[in-house]
Amino acid sequence: MKTIKNGIIHENPVFVLLLGLCSTLAITTKFENAYVMGICVTIVLVLSNFIVSLIHKLIPTSVKTPVYIIIIATLVTILELLLQYYAKDIYDVFGIYLPLIVVNCIILGRALAVASKQNVWKSTLDGVGIGIGYTLALMVVASIREVFGNNTITLMDSISTLTGYRAIYRIFPENNFIPMQILISPAGAFLVLGILMAIFNAVRKGGKHESN
Repeated sequence: MKTIKNGIIHENPVFVLLLGLCSTLAITTKFENAYVMGICVTIVLVLSNFIVSLIHKLIPTSVKTPVYIIIIATLVTILELLLQYYAKDIYDVFGIYLPLIVVNCIILGRALAVASKQNVWKSTLDGVGIGIGYTLALMVVASIREVFGNNTITLMDSISTLTGYRAIYRIFPENNFIPMQILISPAGAFLVLGILMAIFNAVRKGGKHESN
């Protein structure tokens, strides 16, 4: 549990380690995009950590990085094919950012820093914790951007072909609310992310001081 909590709070990949920011900034215009991307990255992260931890003693040090990248690329390719077949709309929405999971610093970084040094159980838990932390960060950023930028929250739209349901809700009465459309622009992504980073780290460090 401590390992999972560490990935969510103390080593949150977005708000603390500042990793995976390209996809964070690009796909968080809708809440649905955020949690689907988070799930995809978490799946690859957990499986790659598991496999790397399982075989790392068999891999020579000189070639471990290329081997780990091949493992990650294989998992991402399988994920791409599944999404392309079962959820074509979400596959199209992600575009280039889906194959770019292969070079996501979060996944390769955890493979090198944790999975190649720890046992299978700890490595898998690390993947779960970091994946949850990444997913939650994306969901918070996306919810703020979509709600205040478009006055909607999209729970299911692109994946409706997979689930059979469509769920898009308006949050505020249209007559009493003017959406801040800058928030769904690239500049708005930087603005929201910067403010959330500041708040998250202030709360995190404040809690640490109190516990000491």
